[in-house]
Amino acid sequence: MTDAAPALKEIFNAERLAHIADAMLAVYPAFDHRGFLQRASHHLAERSLMQRLAQVSDSLHQVLPGSYEHSLELLYALAPRLNSRFVCIFLPHFVASHGAHDFARSMAALKFFTGFGSSEFAVRPFLVSHQHATLEHMQDWALDPDEHVRRLASEGSRPRLPWSFRLEQLQADPQLAAPILERLKNDPSLYVRKSVANHLNDITKDHPQWVLERLQGWPLEQPHSAWIARHALRSLIKQGDRQALTLIGAGARAEVEVHGFAVAPSALHLGQTLSLSLQLLSTHPEPQRLVVDYAIDYVKASGATASKVFKLKTFTLPGHGRQTLARQQPIREFTTRRHYPGRHAVHLLVNGERLASSHFDLLLP
Repeated sequence: MTDAAPALKEIFNAERLAHIADAMLAVYPAFDHRGFLQRASHHLAERSLMQRLAQVSDSLHQVLPGSYEHSLELLYALAPRLNSRFVCIFLPHFVASHGAHDFARSMAALKFFTGFGSSEFAVRPFLVSHQHATLEHMQDWALDPDEHVRRLASEGSRPRLPWSFRLEQLQADPQLAAPILERLKNDPSLYVRKSVANHLNDITKDHPQWVLERLQGWPLEQPHSAWIARHALRSLIKQGDRQALTLIGAGARAEVEVHGFAVAPSALHLGQTLSLSLQLLSTHPEPQRLVVDYAIDYVKASGATASKVFKLKTFTLPGHGRQTLARQQPIREFTTRRHYPGRHAVHLLVNGERLASSHFDLLLP
């Protein structure tokens, strides 16, 4: 049996804190190495990942002398010496925590630091306190030659960015960030396109029609724009939304037969793996664009069920062609899902329509 992976928060462990302190000392010989380590390691074991990150940032602020401008100069020199992109996120955190009074300098710092560790979290307080001015900067960032800066424009303005607070005004009015998305709708960088797709997918949770209408005006014949649209619409596609399916070329009812839809084993324990297999046979003479998903109706503590849709495959099936599909899925606990014993239905979805069903029983240990 292999050892469990270390907790993510251990990115900021004692060794890493020493690395940061040594790197800071190298660029600033008068740095209070000992004082920083005492502050940064205070109750470290009790801190979460984001609390540790914040404690590093605040500890630096406590020991660096002089003005905010002088501190930034030292942090600019520090950034290239750090040995982890994620660790570098404490640099923009410093800006968000201590630079609200110097907006222009802070915007420049966030742009600089995002090349070392993303400023996506740190820019969000400025979108609350200086919304209009920050969005103007982010529109300029969307045209920057550096993909990290362009991604910051999209990722930082996401209404529902994970690990951060929601931007309520942008959540209520997606038009506020629309100029950013328009400038990135055909971006050559996959790193940026993923962010744009995730931003649009965020918006579909509150304004699905806005996203559908926006994408209808995009050049979806271009591969980069089409890629963004497919991934942006993933939540709506899982819901079987006909407009979303149509936008990706799969709006027609699938003319197929399902053969041998099998879910095995029929009974299993938590920690075991579920296998799905089937064959699709086209009953149509022309090629068909198919979105094949499957849904599991998870049993809840009350005995009721809640359905979760999973992607299987999106492809073009030739006229009268066949396609065999299979998937292995471990049934294990997640932080976002707890399993309960009972009968779990499994449904095959093709272009949003349920075409076959089966089940498995999850057993008590």
